[in-house]
Amino acid sequence: MSSVIGIVAIALGTSLFMAFTVGANSNSAPIAPAVGANAISTLKGALVVGIVAGLGAVAQGGSISKTIGHGLITGVTITPLAAAATLLTAATLITIGNTYGYPIPSAFTVSGAAVGAGLALGGGLAVGTYLQILGFWFAIPVVEGVLAYGLARLLLGDRIPDTISIPLLVAGVGYALANVQLSFVSTPRGEQGSIAGFLAHHLAGQFGLFGIDGLVVVLVSVVVALAAVGVTYRQLDKDVTTGINRILIALALVVVFTSGGTQVGLATGPLEPVFSSALGLPGLYLLALGGLGILLGGWIRSPRLIQAVSREYASLGPKRSIAAFIPAFLVAQTAIVLGFPISFNKVMISSIVGAGLVGGSSESGGVSAKKTGYTVGAWIGSMVGGAAISFALYHALAAVVGSG
Repeated sequence: MSSVIGIVAIALGTSLFMAFTVGANSNSAPIAPAVGANAISTLKGALVVGIVAGLGAVAQGGSISKTIGHGLITGVTITPLAAAATLLTAATLITIGNTYGYPIPSAFTVSGAAVGAGLALGGGLAVGTYLQILGFWFAIPVVEGVLAYGLARLLLGDRIPDTISIPLLVAGVGYALANVQLSFVSTPRGEQGSIAGFLAHHLAGQFGLFGIDGLVVVLVSVVVALAAVGVTYRQLDKDVTTGINRILIALALVVVFTSGGTQVGLATGPLEPVFSSALGLPGLYLLALGGLGILLGGWIRSPRLIQAVSREYASLGPKRSIAAFIPAFLVAQTAIVLGFPISFNKVMISSIVGAGLVGGSSESGGVSAKKTGYTVGAWIGSMVGGAAISFALYHALAAVVGSG
């Protein structure tokens, strides 16, 4: 019994370590374009990453955590020892990449490590799930690159003034925000709900609009979008340069919040079965643990990665930074809805590369092809290597403690 408790304690410790590493690594990328555009300093950006990403982890991290914990291996339940092997492998690889300034994709690393540990337990491969996730991963660079490139061309062009183009883009973000699923918003069925859905339900009850709840949700979302347009236009009308920088920081906060929701599951997912069976605790406690680790990692270790992403991959001006944020936000929220683990480094770098390919700005240093190539190699190597190391580490730990 004492050995089981010890293994659970080790697994919890490695989960916190992994969340710390994720906070220092993946959650730092979203703030990088704002730092690169000189809209916020590196240290202030690190402070924001810790707080906002931690909140996003608790509010939106549940679906991806469940996929990592239950959806990648069939026929077995992940044990505390397997969870420890998974998280220790992934956190170590990511820390090495962080140390040398190469963002390692957390989703690739954790997914590979989870599969390796699951195979070591004697489980089978969830091939259908892998195909769906891999398809989504392969689509990210194409979709994001095209969207970021198109938005950058729109914002850098002279056909549409900034006081029209930027508010319209922010309106789309506002509409999407009104419909994101949040853990602290409940539905009548007890599931996670959105702000638009919550308000629509209460308005329908107050005015007798039952039966057209969907239409009320759309109307509420449009109102939120129009409010975002009004605030954005007012900021730009006062001073365009200052207004763009403020909007850039606001978008950065939205994306950082989203990154917490996509990344915390990579640290907490392997422990999902442990929390539900061995400890009998609700998953929200596990997300809170992950959120704490992300907060600490963002505060302590993220400045180096913020500098690496903002300066070395592409030097973006404010408008291209906006063009990078919007596709990243939309793709990441889609991943949360689907429950697919993603690398936020990959998400942000794809957007940064797409926006950075647009010329016409003296502030641009272009895109570093060499750096980008090394990063792609790290993405592939981290997944394959994570699986192999986790498989071997599980067997080594099992031999030492005499338990699986």
